[in-house]
Amino acid sequence: MLELLSDKLQNVFRRLGSRGVVSEKDLDEALREVRIALLEADVNFKVVREFINGVREQAVGAEILGSLTGPQQVIAIVQRQLVHILGETHASIRFASPGPTVVMLFGLKGAGKTTTAAKLALHLRKGGSRPLLVAADPHRVAAAEQLQALGRQLNVPVYAGDGGSRGVAKGAREEAQRLATNVLIVDTPGYMQVASEMLSEAKELHDSFAPNEVLLVVDAMTGQEAVNVAQEFHQSLEVSGFIITKMDGDARGGAALSIRAVTGLPIKFIGTGEKVDALEAFHPDRFVSRILGMGDVLSLIEKAQDTVDREQAKSLEKRMRAGTMDLNDFITQIQQVKKMGSLTDILGMIPGMGGMKKQLQGAQIDDSVWKKMEAIVYSMTPEERHRPEMIDGSRRRRIARGSGTTPQDINQLLKQWREAKKMMEALAAGRGPRALGRLR
Repeated sequence: MLELLSDKLQNVFRRLGSRGVVSEKDLDEALREVRIALLEADVNFKVVREFINGVREQAVGAEILGSLTGPQQVIAIVQRQLVHILGETHASIRFASPGPTVVMLFGLKGAGKTTTAAKLALHLRKGGSRPLLVAADPHRVAAAEQLQALGRQLNVPVYAGDGGSRGVAKGAREEAQRLATNVLIVDTPGYMQVASEMLSEAKELHDSFAPNEVLLVVDAMTGQEAVNVAQEFHQSLEVSGFIITKMDGDARGGAALSIRAVTGLPIKFIGTGEKVDALEAFHPDRFVSRILGMGDVLSLIEKAQDTVDREQAKSLEKRMRAGTMDLNDFITQIQQVKKMGSLTDILGMIPGMGGMKKQLQGAQIDDSVWKKMEAIVYSMTPEERHRPEMIDGSRRRRIARGSGTTPQDINQLLKQWREAKKMMEALAAGRGPRALGRLR
């Protein structure tokens, strides 16, 4: 996310760090480049000015000029100031007691509101809630059908009644009581632009449902315009927070860095892809760490906890320690990693792996790579999967024919398996750093 901004900021700090000590000229030059990078990312100019002034004041106050740790201190100050602009702490959903909690999603057409409603339902269900999706868009028939299709896919109930705003609200609450659901996620109409007629209709819907949360779904690709839209919605609906979508695209991303500072309202979630599980709770400190190339280990751990089968993990650990890992284990681990998202996104969460992430993006590694590996393994006999060392030239040719690949592809996969086996067994034995060094 925010790849262009991230690259530019990291380049600035890399050059600053190479100088050993920081002079006043070095600081001025670095801040000028940071200012340009933020403006090019479409961050609000007032926010940029506040940010640069804040960094400069802290840098001078900390007396870092001429210090041997000056570059590291500047980076730390930038990190703190970015976190401050983004709101310091994570703002979670405010649940009603007694329920049900009503969460209404508003936004312009094309922001991804309907799919975001389904993603939010999945996210809240993982946290223990029992959501009900509510189709409250009287203008677009396909909106209700799309929400129902997403509900079937996720096994989440959907209410799509009629009878005007109050009728839909009353029917949705009755359905929630009947199904014993405790969160209503209401998908509202998407509009082409902010206008008085649209805001009047949105206000009527709002008053009918009396929501606990009003979340504005904002498209990151609209840049600074997203901030203007947010301000107009907030004046009419008292928005409680934002969900910023399409953070995985080529967006300049200024909305994410501006919207909190301009409106004073928190970003609660960000959309990081098209898949139904590509919605993350927004943590300012983790977000800034990713932008600055410092990784996001906590989000990676949470992602792993949500997707990794714990019984399989325990079984694999035993085989790692015993040195009996085979290709069945290898392919199982690949499938577990696939559930966590794209490999480039995962690498972006690991400190120090930014360079490898760029290499993989350049190589355009996608799901077809995983599918090829799976096809190769599934074309082997059970004995070959268990004892890959028995695979000779004739077996390679047979496996290649069965998987639609080449003997060279088989060789490559076997090499990857041997390296992964060696590394994981070394990690299990507590020899991680030395083993990783030998694999480079």
